[in-house]
Amino acid sequence: MSQEPDLLTRRHFLRTSILGAALSWTVPIFVERTFSLLNAEAAETTTQIATGKDHPILVVLQLAGGNDGLNALVPFADDLYYRARPTINIPRDKVLSLDGYVGFNPRMAPLKNLFDQGKLAVIQGVGYPNPNRSHFRSTEIWQTASDADKYVKTGWIGRYFDNCCNGEDPTVGVTIGSQLPQTFTAEKSTGIAMTPGGRLGFGKEADASEQQIFNELNGITQDHDLSGGASIGSLDGPSEPKLSAIEYLQRTALDAQVGTDKIGAILKRTKPEAVYPKTPLGNELSLIARLISGGLSTRVYYTSQGGYDTHNAQENSHNNLLGQLADALSAFSTDLTSKGIWDRVLVMTFSEFGRRVAENASKGTDHGTAAPMFICGGNVKPGLYGNHPSLSTLDQGDLIHTVDFRAVYSTVLNRWMKAPASKILGQDFSALSFV
Repeated sequence: MSQEPDLLTRRHFLRTSILGAALSWTVPIFVERTFSLLNAEAAETTTQIATGKDHPILVVLQLAGGNDGLNALVPFADDLYYRARPTINIPRDKVLSLDGYVGFNPRMAPLKNLFDQGKLAVIQGVGYPNPNRSHFRSTEIWQTASDADKYVKTGWIGRYFDNCCNGEDPTVGVTIGSQLPQTFTAEKSTGIAMTPGGRLGFGKEADASEQQIFNELNGITQDHDLSGGASIGSLDGPSEPKLSAIEYLQRTALDAQVGTDKIGAILKRTKPEAVYPKTPLGNELSLIARLISGGLSTRVYYTSQGGYDTHNAQENSHNNLLGQLADALSAFSTDLTSKGIWDRVLVMTFSEFGRRVAENASKGTDHGTAAPMFICGGNVKPGLYGNHPSLSTLDQGDLIHTVDFRAVYSTVLNRWMKAPASKILGQDFSALSFV
């Protein structure tokens, strides 16, 4: 089977509207006609894509499930950490020290190398007021950049698209996966999704609920009891922008036309210049690197690494995930550096929450609050930012965040994307200096 990516477009309209139901069986004919009508527009857009070779690029990497920040960025100089985690702690002599108080998990040695090279910043203690411990609601808060008690329809990247990318082609935002994340939800429905493997063009979406998709991403086979820290309920996907039937189908056709032509051409002429790990994340970052080096004028890429919901037997699984993360990011850095474009790229990780300070009876950790974010790129100002949360002053066993995640977003928007952060986020946040 070919390993080139499928291009996917949302079929929500066709599944839910009366007109969509009436037209669904004729979509291939309609699309074929639409291709003919829009051929000139598609060709023009394809040409425009190739010119976007100098704008800054953001790669958003979600660590889905709730990354345990204390075993990733380890406070090895604090005895309270070892008292709280007698069996799953990272031994002091194994930690890769950054400042004498915190250091990286030893499986993250490639990220330590990036840190030492001046290509990695670590934001400590990131969270938000009144934290929510549901996977689904907290992910929504991070993806919409909303207050914990407010529900916002559009994603923060979607609002960036609306404010700064008017008239851009659909590939201005690309997610590697079967569905567009809520982060991309915009008034103008900007962005496309693709999956590694299969063919280019119209890809077939899996017939799975949002809950099933989340479970697959995190390796969840059964529900956890709420008292154990896991969330109960269903995952509400992003609301769909309001498009007419004709607008939606034209957009779908044009997305596939442009994506097939341009992305197919890029993948034929580009190849990795680094050895990527043979992991899903390695494959996805390799694909993103090829699209960037091939001249696709995407402003924001989005991908995910799942499995971080470590309630049971955490030690090996979490260490392996961190190792896969570090290996993939290191290869991505090497690849783009070799191609002379690492200076144009900023990678930002996030997770919906961290874990509780104390380990649980199953040698795992339950849903918590604050966790670190990792920022890497050729133009990053390296170092540790923010204060590490206190292990002695807790909120009912949880860390108290020291940096609002929207301050990180604001910094990325203002200083990297050159976008009006206060307008996009709806309020002002103090900037950090990692870019």
